Amino acid sequence: MGSRCLQGRAENRKPRTKLNCMGHAPTVVGLGEILWDLLPSGRQLGGAPANFAYCSHLLGSRAIVASRVGSDELGREVRELLLRFGITDEFLQTDLAHPTGTVRVEINPEGQPKFEIMHPAAWDFLEWNESWEGLAKSADAVCFGSLAQRSPGSRGTIRKFLELTRPEALRIFDVNLRQSFYSAEIITSSLQRANIVKLNHEELPVMANLLHINSSDEISFCREALDRFALQVLCVTRGGNGSVLVDKNGRHEHPGFRVTVKDTVGAGDAFTAGLVHERLRGSSLAAMNDTANRMGAWVASHAGAMPPLPKCGVKSELDRFVPS
Repeated sequence: MGSRCLQGRAENRKPRTKLNCMGHAPTVVGLGEILWDLLPSGRQLGGAPANFAYCSHLLGSRAIVASRVGSDELGREVRELLLRFGITDEFLQTDLAHPTGTVRVEINPEGQPKFEIMHPAAWDFLEWNESWEGLAKSADAVCFGSLAQRSPGSRGTIRKFLELTRPEALRIFDVNLRQSFYSAEIITSSLQRANIVKLNHEELPVMANLLHINSSDEISFCREALDRFALQVLCVTRGGNGSVLVDKNGRHEHPGFRVTVKDTVGAGDAFTAGLVHERLRGSSLAAMNDTANRMGAWVASHAGAMPPLPKCGVKSELDRFVPS
């Protein structure tokens, strides 16, 4: 656990870039909330779309956070930290009336977080503009969730962004049910706009109830959801017990990796980044599942959702730190 590789600072290292079929690093967008997690250990940058973008950046994509911060000190610190990581702040909007988002996070002895999300926040007021229109049309992958759709304004902006993506772009609905900030309408609409969906085993019965899917197990739920919403891939994560990926041709189950957990904040978002990284390269379900579980385990072994980039590079670190 104490490898010197883990001590590299993100701002001083460039990840090895993998190219898409056009010879460029794929453009991967985290769309929705960016905020400060107020952890027992201190304040850390977070928000599921931002965590996803950060890990996608480590994996070599042109990663972008499309969100909104306040015109306050916390908002300025968000921009400074993203730039230090090597991620542009070009698509961060500034809200003059509402504060940068914060979340109080408590961690139980098993490393599981409990969230108290402040409301309203700047990211509840995402606005459509020409810059975001260009980004939507150029994105190779967009990851979004249910939380940032809790307000009508942001919900409409997110839907417009997704509708303007290219048909071949990946649209990943990473469900992330939080508190009471979701509804059957938000879930259904999101599934209709997505082609890849990820949820965890605790969210599955809630989703099944909201969607009126009478499933006896994970696989039957996945099969019905795949057919009903014309999805490419559906993933159910199982905490420390790995995950299952299902598509129209079959499924792949992964047992997960055993690591010493610091906390699980952002581990699911790192998992999603690994999943998308492989999907963009046309990898098999097995390769997607392996990289996703490695990323999730690596982040869970650190405090906070954005561990610094290892000196040896994230791919080498994952191979060493989370052996096959």
